[in-house]
Amino acid sequence: MSQFAIETQGLSKAYGDLWALRSLDLRVPKNSIFAFLGPNGAGKTTAIKLLLGLTSPSEGGGYIFGIDITRQSNDIRGRIGYLAQHPRFYDYMTARETLRFAAHFYYNGPKEAIEKRIQELLTLVDLEEKADRAIKGYSGGETQRLGIAQALINSPELLILDEPASGLDPQGREEVLDLMEQLQKTTTIFYSTHILDDVQRVSDTVAIINKGTLVAQAPINQLLSGTDGVAYVLTIEGDYSKVESHLKNLPYVTAVTTRTEDDSAHLVVTVEDETKAKKDMLRSVLSDKTVTVTEFGRRKYELEEVFLRLVEEKKDAE
Repeated sequence: MSQFAIETQGLSKAYGDLWALRSLDLRVPKNSIFAFLGPNGAGKTTAIKLLLGLTSPSEGGGYIFGIDITRQSNDIRGRIGYLAQHPRFYDYMTARETLRFAAHFYYNGPKEAIEKRIQELLTLVDLEEKADRAIKGYSGGETQRLGIAQALINSPELLILDEPASGLDPQGREEVLDLMEQLQKTTTIFYSTHILDDVQRVSDTVAIINKGTLVAQAPINQLLSGTDGVAYVLTIEGDYSKVESHLKNLPYVTAVTTRTEDDSAHLVVTVEDETKAKKDMLRSVLSDKTVTVTEFGRRKYELEEVFLRLVEEKKDAE
């Protein structure tokens, strides 16, 4: 049995002479929060439509839980939930009525069982108090949470969300992200976004797409560690010049860059032997009693920095 919820091979879609998606190879681990990242127009929504069987690939294919997305899409749909980028509801209906309507597409069981499932979802997405009010008066965040509840009505093994936090205010975004973290315990979450802060906040695996082409795919910690060597950051108060000179002479150090700010200096130390650096570097610096170390740790890149660098590298390669 595969460890992946989604696997694609060369998945591509052309509209006439325009390739919206080109040779997409995805591997989405089960029970992960997988961020499908890219700017507007990158091909994210096209890829989601292909996974859902809403359009057919021009080339390539893929599998969801080992089921072919092109030839067996009907067998997949009962096992996934989907939230569109801009969910639409009948605004005169209540949240409870909306979920009851959606439930009838999946359940033929006792009315009591359906109502129990609806109540569970209203509690999960924190809409209990507004469950019997018209959707017309809902905020953007409440509407998104209702959309997620509707996508969960069939207890899916895979939840696909298209830009779930787009257009929301900070509070609404936080509510949606909190809900996604809760859901990871029971389902795989695959979501598209262009909001980099959200990706760093909740995701464990990331794929970056640009102009229809996959740029990178890796666990987020690996991406944020950078590709230009392992580096450590030190913030020092006192006479940093001796520390800087000492670090440059260490055999496992390949480069030191320094930036001063007020009464402190920030040193980025690139190393070729991480094991030695972890064991020795801080002890070595602290042997100088004229300085105080206020920060020490492995350098972490911001996702925006990684994204822009990878996109630029792709351009250069072309």
